[in-house]
Amino acid sequence: MVAKTMIDVRVAVCVALLVLGTGLRATIAAPLDDAAEKYRPYMIEGIGQALAGARDLRDRVADNDLPGAKKAWISARAGWERSEVFTAGFVPELDAQIDAWPNANSGFHAIEARLFGAGRTDAGKDADALVEHLDNLHGKLRDMALTPQGLLDGIVRLAYEVGESKADGGESRISGTSLDDMRNNVAGIDFAYRTIFSTALTTADAKLADGVAARIERLKVIVAAHDLPSIDVSELRRTSEELVILLQSASIKLGLQRATLEAKSQ
Repeated sequence: MVAKTMIDVRVAVCVALLVLGTGLRATIAAPLDDAAEKYRPYMIEGIGQALAGARDLRDRVADNDLPGAKKAWISARAGWERSEVFTAGFVPELDAQIDAWPNANSGFHAIEARLFGAGRTDAGKDADALVEHLDNLHGKLRDMALTPQGLLDGIVRLAYEVGESKADGGESRISGTSLDDMRNNVAGIDFAYRTIFSTALTTADAKLADGVAARIERLKVIVAAHDLPSIDVSELRRTSEELVILLQSASIKLGLQRATLEAKSQ
């Protein structure tokens, strides 16, 4: 009888904890869903800049204006890099068409090789395709379902990418804009974290929130270097990895699954 009573107590405790945990996740989930919606205008603005730059690029290429085409490419690139928090996870097919690397047979880097590498403007077909893909993406953004889990995963992946694949020169070596890529990536990380997760994490674990904010600020300082060779690569990688680990810890505090480095479709 005593054994049965103890089992009943344990079951009751487990059920209570499960209900409490479910209630906690629900309490956190609603504000995070609302906060994710606040990110949408920034997302639309970033891709809008990329699209405007791509249209200008298409026109400059058609006019055989190499300096103008390079300037337009850089402008389009800035809007895209600020948006990479969501692109790989939410629109993987378009992400691959727009920003495939290192096997760049189309998109930004195919055009980059023509303009900055070969010094040629015969990129009309690729410029047309870039405009088409960005226009397609821009048209999806107002109705795209945004999940806090997918956006946190995107922040984590991009933070890791900044410290790893971009620390040694990045994607845009030919154009020489890899440092700008990193700055725009960090700006995108900063905005998405502050807009969607900062308030909820501060409530759940203020110390952890302070740690995340400090690593993001440190990344901003590192990529504010005068030029790419001036970047402290070891510190960049270390800070990036620390941010990833802290954000993965934050996942649980926010009632989400552990943030992953794998680019899964949301």
